[in-house]
Amino acid sequence: MAAGGKKPKTATTTAAKKQKSKHFTPELLSLISAATSAAQSFLLHNDIDLLPSQILSLESLFSSLSSHFPSLPPSLPTYASFFPSFLSTFSSPSDLQWLRFFRMSHHTFSHLLSLLFPVLSSYAALAATLFRLSHGASHKSLARRFGFPSSADACRVFYTVCKGINEKLGNLVDFRDNLGRIVLPNCCGVLGFGSFGVEGELLGKNGSLLVQALVDSEGRFLDISAGWPSTVRPESVLHQSKLFSGVEESREFLNGPAYELGDGNLIPQYILGDSCFPLLPWLITPYMRSNEEDSFGSAEKEFNAVHSRAMGLVGAALGSVKARWQLLGKKWKEECV
Repeated sequence: MAAGGKKPKTATTTAAKKQKSKHFTPELLSLISAATSAAQSFLLHNDIDLLPSQILSLESLFSSLSSHFPSLPPSLPTYASFFPSFLSTFSSPSDLQWLRFFRMSHHTFSHLLSLLFPVLSSYAALAATLFRLSHGASHKSLARRFGFPSSADACRVFYTVCKGINEKLGNLVDFRDNLGRIVLPNCCGVLGFGSFGVEGELLGKNGSLLVQALVDSEGRFLDISAGWPSTVRPESVLHQSKLFSGVEESREFLNGPAYELGDGNLIPQYILGDSCFPLLPWLITPYMRSNEEDSFGSAEKEFNAVHSRAMGLVGAALGSVKARWQLLGKKWKEECV
């Protein structure tokens, strides 16, 4: 179920690899075996001092060697003491190791765990989930590193924690509570889309899941509507979102005072939206040409230039999310949708 997982091995593939290994002399296989054992021992005793990317690269190399050379030492043993050692060694809130491994400080980690209680009370479960999100680690790697009985158990833990985060913390992103962050006069955010790739044909060729995101001038998320198939039109996503109902139906959003310009004209609260959205009284999209022969005047060009720069906030915010949580940058298997 892992994102970016490999195809299962076939009997023919395994037999071919065994046949290939026979071409190596016993002396060479002995040297490879000794080098592999030494490297595994080094990793086992120094993994806390290495970067996560280095650790995962070495683990991937060992796994590849084991599949090609069955006579080599078995794959890495379980790191039964990794997380306790990590906690005792890097418990200081200011230690950069917490940021390297889990993309957050020890203080933030502890606060997150307290917010998830009683749905989640396990340090190791939360740490494993954050490690996988941060570095794209496989469930097999999580099982070894955090002491889960199997890859399947690590998979269940990962999705249980993600489900708990959605259920317990989803209400922390509240449009009404964040309007004070906007610095542009009466512009209450920039609305756009991000996509997350999905393998297979379930959502069509190059299919993906869409996220409608409203961000402020600092790239912070004010409203999120996630999980939409790329086959759904952006306008349909908008009309089914909490943001749209909060503006058009309940009137609880964008109901603040108007901003008075120097000439006395009043500007109500509004949102800037991408060109894929409909133009609405509160959703301002760029000027569009109805045909190729049309041309924009200087005012329209200037407006579109400013609008385009603002829309870049959405892409930058979603880009930061994928950079921080690298698992989201991988393609997901159909069964994970």
